[in-house]
Amino acid sequence: MRRSYSYFTVALLTLIAVCGDAQDTTGKSGSGELEKTLRQMDTAATNFRSTEADLVWEQYQKVVNEKDTQKGKVYFRKAGKDTQMMVDISDPDQKYVLYSDGKLQVYQPKMEQVTVYTPGKSKTDVESFLVLGFGGGGHDLQKSFDVTYGGSETIGGIQTVKLNLVPKSPKVKGMFDHIVLWVDPTRGVSVQQQFFEPSGDYRLNHYSDIQMNQKLPDNAFKLKTTGKTKFVSPQG
Repeated sequence: MRRSYSYFTVALLTLIAVCGDAQDTTGKSGSGELEKTLRQMDTAATNFRSTEADLVWEQYQKVVNEKDTQKGKVYFRKAGKDTQMMVDISDPDQKYVLYSDGKLQVYQPKMEQVTVYTPGKSKTDVESFLVLGFGGGGHDLQKSFDVTYGGSETIGGIQTVKLNLVPKSPKVKGMFDHIVLWVDPTRGVSVQQQFFEPSGDYRLNHYSDIQMNQKLPDNAFKLKTTGKTKFVSPQG
């Protein structure tokens, strides 16, 4: 039986090929390359305004040895000190995931329903995942994760640096044992992300046709609901 995944968890996974663990590189060389990459990401973050990209989300469930794939587009935009995110899934079913003004909203047009989540005390964790490889500074990663250098790899024709992240928060580590980012350090964006769960399940996020700092219309971050749309807020 397939597991039903919370879209609150989906938002944390955005929060973005070859699958597998990044191998830790120890010694002076690995330490130097890590510091170089984090500094490049810091510089790119100061110039970050927006991102638009095609996405493919692949969820692997170990217990049934199955993969589910969703395709669509993702948009990020800095609005003052806040980050807005919209995920527009078009395949296999239309759905939208919007994070703005501290709220996560999941709109399923077929059901005419928007589910509204308010992160509350988890707001910091949610936002740390939103900017995971999209506009966040490199050294900011070290506030929430133990970060190690995993070498370089070409993904989709782009030379990337692999970073292995282990969450410091016990709550987050209970969800994700570790995370691998494939980062284009010169642009400060994540070309690919892989989230490993303690169960052995994982999600692989792949991004392509990444457009940086183009003006995005305001309606890109608004749900196109109808008069029949219901808004619900789950408890707990």
